[in-house]
Amino acid sequence: MISEVLVRMQNLSRTYWRGKMSVQALVDATGLVRPGDRIALVGPSGSGKSTLLQLMAGLDKPTDGEITWPVLDELSGLLPRQVSVVFQMPSLLPPLSVLENVELPMLLGDASVEEARQTAREMLDIFNLHELADKLPEELSGGQAQRVAMARALACRPQLLLADEPTGQLDRHTARHMFDVLFNFLQGSGTALVVATHDPAVAERLAVNWRMQHGVLEVS
Repeated sequence: MISEVLVRMQNLSRTYWRGKMSVQALVDATGLVRPGDRIALVGPSGSGKSTLLQLMAGLDKPTDGEITWPVLDELSGLLPRQVSVVFQMPSLLPPLSVLENVELPMLLGDASVEEARQTAREMLDIFNLHELADKLPEELSGGQAQRVAMARALACRPQLLLADEPTGQLDRHTARHMFDVLFNFLQGSGTALVVATHDPAVAERLAVNWRMQHGVLEVS
């Protein structure tokens, strides 16, 4: 329902300390994410985009302010349940094959081995990665690894998908294709998508643009 709220942020601030010096990465950020939202979080490097995504994912805690996930499960471990994250840096586990990496979040949940294996293969097919199923992460290009990470994030059918510069290692054609597949997969699902990016071609494909500059969030 449109009245539901997946993430509610109220006056979030995050300060990091480097010795005796403080760095304020986020300043009084307030905003809502609802089911089906398509939000681009835009701004230059160092503007606070990654910090905000980490807070939204439950991977970090604000120095000040409050963040809640009203219709999602309570925090379990670090992440709220039903939230998936695609990180900017490589995040595949080196000892596991591509297929095993995609299976892992489902196996850590309540899926059976058979269900996880079938869903993982389906996700690799959707992203045209089936030929890489038995390869290790070290055998992949950066772009291939990022697409596998996207397939893994979607395999759990999250209600909220957070992606931090997901096209940073992709050429323009591959990036466009990945978003075509992503939007098609999410169509009608109600899953909210928040993408941190400084790529205008990515931002213009998302309905709403939130802008960040020097840790300050401007919500349109």
